[in-house]
Amino acid sequence: MNDLPHHAARLRALAPSCGPVRLIAVDGHAGSGKSTFAARLAAALGGAPVLHLDDLATHEEPFAWTHRLREQVTGPLSRGEPARYAPYDWTARAFGPLRTLEPAPVVLVEGVGAGRRALRPLLARLLWMDLAAEVAWERGRRRDGPALRGFWDGWTAAETAHFSADPSRPHADALIRQLRVGYEWLEGPVRERC
Repeated sequence: MNDLPHHAARLRALAPSCGPVRLIAVDGHAGSGKSTFAARLAAALGGAPVLHLDDLATHEEPFAWTHRLREQVTGPLSRGEPARYAPYDWTARAFGPLRTLEPAPVVLVEGVGAGRRALRPLLARLLWMDLAAEVAWERGRRRDGPALRGFWDGWTAAETAHFSADPSRPHADALIRQLRVGYEWLEGPVRERC
């Protein structure tokens, strides 16, 4: 079923959660389809901005980006001001020039850990890409190729440790499953669907 326009309308109707913004998190394992889903949902929302958490993470700190998110993004958005953040360049291993993210009615935050404990109070909704870790990681490895095998080995260990300490899935408002055509959006008691 492909009812993203229906779900987008429901997201737009939510109460603001971060100043004037409805902050919607798209979380899940690396390789689970978060970026693709967020892009499609953003289009259904009429071009909603998408913050990719890969822009805040670094090689040295794959999950220690909460302070950057708070200072550069959610702090300004909560005041109705544009967010300005320096995206990380994974090839150069350095932060690049500043980007601006305007305080739109709906802003999507996608990436592993988007539903973390420190961010949940600012979220209007937490969506979880429902794909098993091993399947998602295999998809990611195929996508990135053998040159990044070492990166993936380190990443899967870091992701496992992160979700063990700060799980997002049990707090999700909806599970998103990718179908051959479109997505299945399962709302309700997520814990019962584990």
